[in-house]
Amino acid sequence: MRFFLFVLLGIFFLASCAKKEIKVLTFAVGGAPNEIDVWEKFVDEFEHNSGIKVNILRQPTDTDQRRQGLVIPLKARKSDPDIFLMDVAWIAQFAASGWLKPLDDYVKEDGIDARIFFSNVVNLADKYKGNLIALPVYVDGGLLYYRKDLLKKYGYTKSPSTWQELVDYCLRVQGDVRKYNPDFYGFVWQGAQYEGLVCNFLEFTGSNNGGIIFEDGKILLNLSENVEAARFMCDLIHKYKISPANTFTEMREEEVRIFFQQGNALFERNWPYAWALHQSDDSGVKDKVGIAPLPHFRSGKSIATLGGWHIGISRYSDAKKESWEFVKFVISYETQKNLTLKLGWNPARKEIYQDKEVIKKIPHFVDLRTIFENTYPRPNLPYYTQISEVLQRSLNAILAGKLSAGVALKKAEEEIQNVTQRYREE
Repeated sequence: MRFFLFVLLGIFFLASCAKKEIKVLTFAVGGAPNEIDVWEKFVDEFEHNSGIKVNILRQPTDTDQRRQGLVIPLKARKSDPDIFLMDVAWIAQFAASGWLKPLDDYVKEDGIDARIFFSNVVNLADKYKGNLIALPVYVDGGLLYYRKDLLKKYGYTKSPSTWQELVDYCLRVQGDVRKYNPDFYGFVWQGAQYEGLVCNFLEFTGSNNGGIIFEDGKILLNLSENVEAARFMCDLIHKYKISPANTFTEMREEEVRIFFQQGNALFERNWPYAWALHQSDDSGVKDKVGIAPLPHFRSGKSIATLGGWHIGISRYSDAKKESWEFVKFVISYETQKNLTLKLGWNPARKEIYQDKEVIKKIPHFVDLRTIFENTYPRPNLPYYTQISEVLQRSLNAILAGKLSAGVALKKAEEEIQNVTQRYREE
């Protein structure tokens, strides 16, 4: 009897040990409630097909709160979350902190060809010191929305290709439309003091052969191309008066989107998410909107600031192989296509922009592929957040007319250089 009890206890002990060895993945993801609902369905599908259990760690919608919710456990070297989505602007910081598991061996072992993605996205955003440390899930980029009906009415056969053309279009149409709509403006864009302002600045400067240049350990910002672009941004509000006076105080993505959607603007700079909302039944511009690459200065080319979300594996995960299986599932053709059809997300895989079912439901995807091939990321530096904070203040001062473009960018460059120096000394 005692022997039987001993054997029975041994079986229970071994069973409990085996149970503890079963690894459960924790996937951190945030967003709107409908986005979480879709992710829950994807997780159910993955669990059914793989036998790997996944718990979803719900994060807030707010991007900064999502970032902080990842930084805390990663700093503490916690094993959870195993996998998470990152805003493209966080990747360098996470990589420099040693928080991300390199993916090169996994990609090589499974024969995944990086050319299925937009090459500029992977090469400029997902690599750090030669290592592949993330993969794109959702691609975003700034683009130009325009009123097709108004361009046709005033005899324009295409959207403006240069910024000067945009000004000319706006001055003509704005002056006439204001006879019956005094609230009408030519061009609305993000000028409030937040990250969106930096994204707009990079598009203006990039389209003038400028930008934030990292050279010989220094950040070069006070360039003639940048000064010209920043001055032009200010002129849109104060000289040409084709952008609202509250551009530098209130205009963020949603304020810009609503302004345009109410029929009060000819052009709008925004992200692709605005398309579906402009086409909604209660939209004042439904079926009247077209999209195009952003204009450029005469000697430059169109540039769109890269946005979007990327997936990575924690270096401290206790289930890295299982995590990689989930990453493969997320970047698969079917999952990427479903993210597009169910959420309207812009997939990282290029071939989905040619998928017949997708194009039938979302016709403007044909144009988006060209735009995403010209996206450019924000500086891939671990202290980018500090750089952005400096830039936001300086650019907002320029738009408010408090400082000239040359003076503001000179001061910003000096302050950013101090940030760079402090980071090197740490």
